[in-house]
Amino acid sequence: MSYQVLARKWRPGSFAEMVGQEHVVRALDNALERGQLHHAYLFTGTRGVGKTTLARILAKALNCEQGVSPRPCGECSACREIDEGRFVDLLEVDAASRTKVDQTRELLDNVPFAPVKGRFKVYLIDEVHMFSTHSFNALLKTLEEPPTHVKFLLATTDPQKVPATVLSRCLQFNLKRLVPEQIADQFARILEAEGIAGEPRALALLARAADGSMRDGLSLLDQSIAFGGGRVAADEVRTMLGTVGRESGLNLLQALAALDRPGVLDEVARIAELTPDFSGVLQELIGLLHRVALYQEVPATLGAEDPDRERIADLAGSLTPEDVQLFYQIALLGQQDVPLAPDPRTGVEMVLLRMLTFRPDPGEEPGAQRSRGGPPAPARTEAPRREAPASPPPPAAATEARGTADRGGSTAASPQGAGTVAATTGPESSSPQEGIGKSPFPDSPDAKPMGPDGLRSPEDWHRLVAGLGLGGVASQLASNCELAGWDGRRLSLTLEPACQNLRVASAQERLKDALSKTLGAGLEVRIRIAHPERETPARRQARERTERRAEAEALMAADPVVRSLQDELDARWVPGSIEPTQ
Repeated sequence: MSYQVLARKWRPGSFAEMVGQEHVVRALDNALERGQLHHAYLFTGTRGVGKTTLARILAKALNCEQGVSPRPCGECSACREIDEGRFVDLLEVDAASRTKVDQTRELLDNVPFAPVKGRFKVYLIDEVHMFSTHSFNALLKTLEEPPTHVKFLLATTDPQKVPATVLSRCLQFNLKRLVPEQIADQFARILEAEGIAGEPRALALLARAADGSMRDGLSLLDQSIAFGGGRVAADEVRTMLGTVGRESGLNLLQALAALDRPGVLDEVARIAELTPDFSGVLQELIGLLHRVALYQEVPATLGAEDPDRERIADLAGSLTPEDVQLFYQIALLGQQDVPLAPDPRTGVEMVLLRMLTFRPDPGEEPGAQRSRGGPPAPARTEAPRREAPASPPPPAAATEARGTADRGGSTAASPQGAGTVAATTGPESSSPQEGIGKSPFPDSPDAKPMGPDGLRSPEDWHRLVAGLGLGGVASQLASNCELAGWDGRRLSLTLEPACQNLRVASAQERLKDALSKTLGAGLEVRIRIAHPERETPARRQARERTERRAEAEALMAADPVVRSLQDELDARWVPGSIEPTQ
């Protein structure tokens, strides 16, 4: 007896056997039950989701000898002939091989004739978007007003190429991509019926590789049964697919969390021995980072029966949400770089090293040089300055403007106002690179650690926040809080309601650790969501920045050179382009 592939053997024969298309099945069930039959149906969706299968089941429902019903008997001659592909009144057409208008006209010549055996003559046109424009035009009139004994069932993977005039004449049903859980459950039922052993992890790998297509999944299942010699095992499926095991992905992520650079490269070397598809390494890593991020925000998303729960929970505790998002973004964008690398392994290693490079070490001071396991970096020495070459003397207006700036006045941008203008508001001007990676509050002489007895007023809270040395979300959380109370052990803070999204567990823990170093161990921090009665550090920073900008704009407006340039060239300031240098 010849072998029949699983995709054909297990093709659904009734609406009840369809997987994952409940919205379409329900609509067709109700239409058949009530006798509300349209003359043309269009099924759209990606490959292998059941478009042609639904059309054949509908053809059986229309021509079953027991009567029009959503539950065809499957035993009468009409049902059996449709299943076997030899029913004379079901005309299946592949539009890709009949694109010429003459072929379409020949097909439609038989429309007026009554069905030979069945109740309806059914035209099933697959990949209808492949018809030419003339073929569509030849079909339009017949599709709009066919004889009562004719039904058109159209299927396509690309409805965008079907003319609107055709779409308007059909009932359109969009079939969804199948989720991996639905495909894996169907695999389990098939293997049980076939008497074949299959590991749940192996079925999950195959379902994910199917990419939403049941037909593709069944083909992979067929291949895995042959590869495994009559059984479906996870290790053999990984070898067949060239994918990396979950254990290797977890080991990689654990080494990244520990900043274990030799461990990361050792794990890549072990993965390389399996000769995998290295793009799958990053995909596995992205999936694990997604699960870690979900667990950090909503722990209930990870089921108690999940075999990786313990390791995912450990990773969620050793990685901050910021680190998880950073790793996720680097891995996601790194997939584009792997094909461009000299070899896939090199590309993956560079993506992993990029994660280590851009992730700050725990407890690292802002701007500090991190050790990379090599020799210490040499001390930086200032290179001797070279005198700039002599240039022609500037025009009189520019000389006067330079003199004004040297006297402590202001400087003006080009008359066009294309760039940002910096105005001097103090005796010194800071470099544009200063302040990068620092706390949102500038350092001040009194911004130093204080003891538990030094926190007596809101002003003390401003000084304390400025000296914490925090960064990221924890810094923003502290800056948007107001001191509500302090009794030597319990610190009560009031957080702006608009900033309550900053109140995440990892940020609160980092803030508490930083405050404990100043206010003492055993500190209890309570954060209440309410409108602060006084100015928070963030509001003060915004106010002072606005005041400095207003002062800079006033200096620029009062400068005589600037006014003369505006008058002569009819120049105007670009709003928001004037920034103070301090």
